[in-house]
Amino acid sequence: MYMKFRDLASALRIALLVDDHKYCGQNVKIKMVFEETKDFSLKQQFAFMIARYGLSVEIDDEMVADENEKNALQEVVCNTKLGEGYHILARDIGVMEPKSPEDIYKVHLIGGRGAKSSSLDSARPNLAAIFVNAFVNAGYCQDKLMTALPDSLLFKNNELWKASAVASLGMIHLWDPDLGFAELDKYLHSNDTNVVAGTLLGIGIASYGVKKEYDHAHALISEYSTGATSITRIGGILGLGIAYAGSRKDEFLNFQLKSHFSITLSNSQTPFEELVFSSISLGLVFVGSCNEEIAESIISVLKNHSKELTEPIIHLLPVALGLLYLGKQAYAFFLFISLILTTLYQEMVDATAAKVSETLEEPLKKYCGLTLTSLAYAGTGNVLKVQELLRSCSNKLVKGGSDQGPAVLGIALIAMAEGLGAEMAVRSLEHLLQYGDCSIRRAVPLALGMLCVSNPKAVVVDTLSRLSHDADGAVSMAAIISLGLIGAGTNNARIAGLLRKLSSQQYGGYLYCVRIAQGLLHLGKGLLTLDPCHSDRLLLSPVALAGLVTVLHACLAMQPIIVEKYPYMLYILALAMQPRMLLTVDEDLKPLHVPVRVGQAVDVVGQTGSPRTITGFQTYNTPVVLAAGEQAELATEKYIPLTPVLEGFVILRKNPEHHED
Repeated sequence: MYMKFRDLASALRIALLVDDHKYCGQNVKIKMVFEETKDFSLKQQFAFMIARYGLSVEIDDEMVADENEKNALQEVVCNTKLGEGYHILARDIGVMEPKSPEDIYKVHLIGGRGAKSSSLDSARPNLAAIFVNAFVNAGYCQDKLMTALPDSLLFKNNELWKASAVASLGMIHLWDPDLGFAELDKYLHSNDTNVVAGTLLGIGIASYGVKKEYDHAHALISEYSTGATSITRIGGILGLGIAYAGSRKDEFLNFQLKSHFSITLSNSQTPFEELVFSSISLGLVFVGSCNEEIAESIISVLKNHSKELTEPIIHLLPVALGLLYLGKQAYAFFLFISLILTTLYQEMVDATAAKVSETLEEPLKKYCGLTLTSLAYAGTGNVLKVQELLRSCSNKLVKGGSDQGPAVLGIALIAMAEGLGAEMAVRSLEHLLQYGDCSIRRAVPLALGMLCVSNPKAVVVDTLSRLSHDADGAVSMAAIISLGLIGAGTNNARIAGLLRKLSSQQYGGYLYCVRIAQGLLHLGKGLLTLDPCHSDRLLLSPVALAGLVTVLHACLAMQPIIVEKYPYMLYILALAMQPRMLLTVDEDLKPLHVPVRVGQAVDVVGQTGSPRTITGFQTYNTPVVLAAGEQAELATEKYIPLTPVLEGFVILRKNPEHHED
């Protein structure tokens, strides 16, 4: 219908929504939209929309005939403009000056415990300061801690500290791989394997979402990630997974990555943790691809290690498997040939679930089934699946099992993209909190964090604040981290006050979680979001959602995974980070300052002929920061936007019907 009425930008949103590369030919609907117009500026707007969604698309001669135009569009699709636009926003708002962890902690307001928590004398507080510094200065390419830290102090501390510290440089140089490589290169030649591992992970983080003509990331990481030590290989494996997350359609790259990871997965001598991180990385790279070959490999790993239930990270293997089928059941609602495609995808998911059922024993079998189902229906709002997961929560827990955690997360995962469904899920989670056993109660705060990520609703803040003082330490830690997630990138004053108060009362692992939450709250100094929903909540970025899901499933075993052994898994959140901005540019992609009205989005109201989609608006000049639930409208008739949803990069064209007074 959009194609018929020549609303091509809206047609592209639907093409991204259905993502039909598997059975309808690669990007066939996206190509169809590009071929419908010869307007190069409109195609540039399409490229910005594809880049925001996180889809790997190769611009070919059918989409654009001119070679120069093709290269220009490919640059936009490869996100090379993202870092530049982010810095324009930061300079305009006046937050380019780097911040230190002490600026975030504001210990002078509380005094007492924690006043010296970021000193370099203790490993755990200092590790927390490294993460806070990385989150707060993400993408700014400058900071006050890492660039001022002497190598003698870097090499003095424990192993986890070194790897996470060096990797934080990749977060600071997010979306700027050239500068990131230059900063990290000196650490590649270190004799300390933990430093090299952190460097490889940092290169992957800096490279995420931005593709350059010369693929430095793959060459460097592949060269060093075959090192002799396990930690070096893990750093390289996770770095590759982050750097190429969502790039499932690049056949040459896929072949290289598959061969790299298949050696790891097929080697019987490979340490178990390497197998897990290889599976996670494959899930991130091929997210939503329904790749049966990779699924078989992960199921084989699960079969051979199903007895290792004492290892907390074994539960990340079902997550890796589920990422391959992330959101595929959404096709039932939107495809023109929905019956055929739904049957095909349903058969694939059911076949995979059947293999899992035949191969594994309880309780891991049930854990895999629930994880696979919840990820396959992610963002669909499917009420029947939510009811199925609720029934699973009411069943008695199998001895030695932990399957109720993914069921609780699955409820939030399915309901998160739809407003009314999310509200109902919050109410259901309140009941689970009252009547569920300990495994359910520990997962509820994380589910609330997913439902309201970067959207601090007062009711949810109250609930998490109460749970942060829970007698069960696991519930308390999960609630603290979730306070950071729901406030991520908002600088919410109320949550900041709650976390400051907690920092004066907590210690050890609890204080570590408080610091991480403070770093998330001030993510990008208030300019970034972790919300995977965008384009007026019509689209759900699969790569961003994959990053969130992976970290939240790791948080189900907070103490052994996030606090103790694998804290660098928090860097996977880089996949979900996006500037929450509206940046208007002209047809030459030069910044254009125009007035816009920003307010809460509502259903279309107003008099006939003058509809309004926002309420309680204020007028600003672009670039502007958009909060959760806010929408923007142009406040001038001088320009026409080339997209119906004003967020991210928006190209404006002069309105030929507008006449100056």
